[in-house]
Amino acid sequence: MFIQQSPFCFLVYQNNIFCTIPIYFCKLLLLDIVELFYNYPFLRRSTGAKSFCMKVLSPIPYGSGAYVVHKMLESGIAGYEVASYNPNLSFFPPALFAKARGGHPDIVHTSPDYGVFFHRKQVPLVLTLHSFMLDPFMRRYFSLAQKIHYATDLRFFTCCSLKLAAVITSVSHFTADLARKELNLSGDIRVIYNGINSRLFTPPAQQRAKGPVTVLFSGNLTRNKGAHLLPRIAEKLKPGIVIKYTQGLRTKTKLADIPHLQPIGAVAYRGMPELYRQADILLFPTAREGLSLSALEAMSSGLPVVTTRSASMPELIEDGRGGFLCGLEQVDEFAEKINLLADSPSLRKQMGDFNRQRIEKSFTIETMVQNYKNLFTEVLDRSL
Repeated sequence: MFIQQSPFCFLVYQNNIFCTIPIYFCKLLLLDIVELFYNYPFLRRSTGAKSFCMKVLSPIPYGSGAYVVHKMLESGIAGYEVASYNPNLSFFPPALFAKARGGHPDIVHTSPDYGVFFHRKQVPLVLTLHSFMLDPFMRRYFSLAQKIHYATDLRFFTCCSLKLAAVITSVSHFTADLARKELNLSGDIRVIYNGINSRLFTPPAQQRAKGPVTVLFSGNLTRNKGAHLLPRIAEKLKPGIVIKYTQGLRTKTKLADIPHLQPIGAVAYRGMPELYRQADILLFPTAREGLSLSALEAMSSGLPVVTTRSASMPELIEDGRGGFLCGLEQVDEFAEKINLLADSPSLRKQMGDFNRQRIEKSFTIETMVQNYKNLFTEVLDRSL
């Protein structure tokens, strides 16, 4: 169209109509080249302009931490597109086939649980282990239906997906080691830590006014998150301390109505930064995390974290410096550390500042995005 509308083309057409013929065929040639580049990804990769032409398709269910991470990648990597879907589609996995059929991606990036349904021939599949729940230890936290699901079809789909993967990554060393052991994986698993937007999640500009010490629990009210421990912990807290808890995006229930325990309902992602700024301590008695976004957000917001000495939490929280690590389901220990922090504003400030510096050094969104960019480039180079 540009050639036809140019003054040069118009002038030639007026003086000699035969001169428009080569211009017409040049136009067709250009259109053919564009069509080739669009339909055949290997041609885009061979130009060397990977950062501008790379297309990554990411089918992922909304309402999860993995979705938040992949949306951050979408915002930071040109050509990265999240194809979100309702998590209820996993009840009939063949329905997921359609989520990765559109377009012409160079790479498909998703999680292992249903990655097999998004695999395409001659398109590298990159899988990220955001968590791992298939080991026997986690069965105590699941219903009977969940136990059957995790032990049968989900385990089967996960194993099939991992066999098809060009590259496997994990959000923590704990998750990588556990998956390697449980599924007898012999290949390399690259660890890329989750990052957080440290410009969005910031400490309060001014010191909070005096009042009750606010302990925040952020997450779904499930047993594996330790939500069932909150009432028992609350009963052991000193006066002047309140635990405020969210419902998360996948739970609608409330906990027992007792002193020191206050529900605040479901909070949209855009409201989370201010919620952290209104808190003094993050309580996170989780049993299993890939790499907790809640902990990262709290750390970036300058909060000390009281959490579990298990799973990947020691990779985030330095015990005694950024908060405290407690024994799994040790209610007395959690309450003791919260009471200690509640009595010492200076200790809370010291630990919160340490966590903020730790985020800025090792867990920024920029670092995470660059690590995935480098990975995708390597995958494309290897597939040539």
